[in-house]
Amino acid sequence: MLPIFFVSSCAHTAGSITQSEKAFDYAWLKGQARSLSVEAYQGHEGEIPESLRNLSWDQYQELRYVREQAIWTDSASLFRAELFHLGLYFKTPVKIHRLHNGKATEIPYSTEQFDYGKSGVKGSKLPEDVGFAGFRYHFHTDWERDILSFLGASYFRAVGTEMQYGLSARGLAIDTALPSGEEFPVFTQFWLQEPEAKGGTATVYALLDTPSATGAYQFTITPGDNLVMKVDAAIYPRKKIERLGVAPLTSMYMIGENDRRAGWDWRPEIHDSDGLLINTGAGEWIWRPLTNPEQLQFNAYQDNQPKGFGLMQRDRNFEHYLDDGVFYEKRPSLWIEPLNHWGEGSVQLVEIPTLDETFDNIVAFWNPSKPVAAGEELLFSYNMVWGSQPPSQSGLAKVADTYTGIGGVVGQKRKYYSKRFVVDFAGGNLPMIGEGAGLKAKVTASSGKVELTSVRPQHHLGGFRAMFDLVPGASQDPVTIRLYLESGGAPLTETWVYQWIPPAKADRKLHNAGHLK
Repeated sequence: MLPIFFVSSCAHTAGSITQSEKAFDYAWLKGQARSLSVEAYQGHEGEIPESLRNLSWDQYQELRYVREQAIWTDSASLFRAELFHLGLYFKTPVKIHRLHNGKATEIPYSTEQFDYGKSGVKGSKLPEDVGFAGFRYHFHTDWERDILSFLGASYFRAVGTEMQYGLSARGLAIDTALPSGEEFPVFTQFWLQEPEAKGGTATVYALLDTPSATGAYQFTITPGDNLVMKVDAAIYPRKKIERLGVAPLTSMYMIGENDRRAGWDWRPEIHDSDGLLINTGAGEWIWRPLTNPEQLQFNAYQDNQPKGFGLMQRDRNFEHYLDDGVFYEKRPSLWIEPLNHWGEGSVQLVEIPTLDETFDNIVAFWNPSKPVAAGEELLFSYNMVWGSQPPSQSGLAKVADTYTGIGGVVGQKRKYYSKRFVVDFAGGNLPMIGEGAGLKAKVTASSGKVELTSVRPQHHLGGFRAMFDLVPGASQDPVTIRLYLESGGAPLTETWVYQWIPPAKADRKLHNAGHLK
């Protein structure tokens, strides 16, 4: 699935650095990025032949790399690399280099590398220096399905043991959700380090360029049950940046158990991720269910030296999706674990309205509090963990389900409007909780009145269900709600955080049945 909101913006390729048969290391790449940052930005979007610009999706899929020519096929490497052809949304040439024994050699484009199938593209009529759009890696456990791909702007994806793509990551986000408009940085060049024979780790280097900044990146990739990427990034701003997004994640949430605003599809749920998970610097674990809002929503969760954050696909039950074509229950989660000092800032979440599952409408990233100015060097090191479970576990019970609906008491006539929230917790020490433990739901709301709070066991989950109603005030200002379960003053669960926008007064229908008095 291609996130439409980014592929149409794959612009701004720059960096005319030529590196062929020359010494290369990460220090050299950082020097090149720093030097480029003091030069005027030059983009090269659309510098491809006319025959590649207006391909349909099906035509583009016909442009296949010849598998027998995969990089490292004739070596003892456990990895192989294949290249993507330019065309369709991908209209900016990217340079790709092979790296062996500290020497870099640019890979020249050749029509012999591709099978053009029924695309309608005549390879023989293409220029010799067309270039590439990106690349993907295969691992020796499955030569047919790839484990990661870099394609479009600074976007890339990877898989865990389920071998199912889902959400994407980016090298950098700039001015996301600002009225001035978002800027999409681009990886303009890649260096693919030849893996050691029989080695289980691969390394990729990338040069990033955009009107506001340049960057040097090193990705150290280790496949497994969870695929782990260690990322070292050096960012060099060209100018002041209002909102810098570090380790940005991009996903899709259209329909879920707590939000069926776009619920006209036959499938019960449609999403690549269902929640934002944060482990704060103070050690609190926060679960924020995702929504598909009517208007763009922006939230910032302040923190200092965060331990981790990520977009999770926590619901792994096929029956909750019923889609045997794209398998949403197998989509990977992505966890970001800072490795150096990130200081003060916030994990920021953007939720954009969507009416279609091919539009990626969820963005999350770290935004440093310190203003970003031209001439700086910003260094970030972090692990990216792709798979079904994050590597860090809280030991606390987790949010298993979130449901919403009309409030009130069943069988009694509603006299005023309220919203019902139902949150199921499972795991941790909850299976050990007896009747005398005094389990309580601690609920707070930024506005409105909380009522009808209850906690009851859920034996099918080995956990407990918290329910409460929220009576909104007169305004439609967003309401932030926090909930966790405690016993004896000690929290037993992660903290559930939710943002709810009350409907307008005219839309606060009570839905009373005629027989109720």
